[in-house]
Amino acid sequence: MTTGAPNPPYPTRPRPSKVRRFLPLALVAWLVLEIWLLTLVADAAGGFTVFLLLVGAIVLGGVVIKAAGRRAFKNLSEAVQQAQSGVMPPEGGRSGEGNGLVMLAGLLLIIPGLVTDALGLLLLVPPVRKAVSRRGERALERRMRAASPGTLGDAFQQARMRRPDGKVVPGEVIHDKADPRRDPNPGQNPPLTP
Repeated sequence: MTTGAPNPPYPTRPRPSKVRRFLPLALVAWLVLEIWLLTLVADAAGGFTVFLLLVGAIVLGGVVIKAAGRRAFKNLSEAVQQAQSGVMPPEGGRSGEGNGLVMLAGLLLIIPGLVTDALGLLLLVPPVRKAVSRRGERALERRMRAASPGTLGDAFQQARMRRPDGKVVPGEVIHDKADPRRDPNPGQNPPLTP
């Protein structure tokens, strides 16, 4: 016989966020808009023209993604070479800035549809890309400030365990360095290659 407060027979589920609630509706509306626009262009210019537009956008998107990937890899290899030679890159010089948005533009071009193609072409314009980047950075900073206090390291150290009765128990993972079962070579890092 157990004592204490009885458990509810069915746990209550949290309500889904607004994004999760309206995302399927927005996706369906976007698909209907894309199909409607494609039929309008097909009626005005012909089906073969729409086909050429879609194939051209896919090819352009692939070229854009490939160029951005090469630029990102080149910047990464230069940074690795500078780090190996002991030369630190200048603080203000970020030549790889915007590669993520350029890749997103290429992805939007590859996705079939006129609205996504227009958005992808807009992201290829440097002033638009810089404005989107600044706005995204500000939104991320606002969310980070609004998050619960603590450091990022604290977030990685915290753990939550669920008990069988559904209760969440907050906890913290502490690794004991002196435990020989966990660390066979105390004070030494394991080799990177076998």
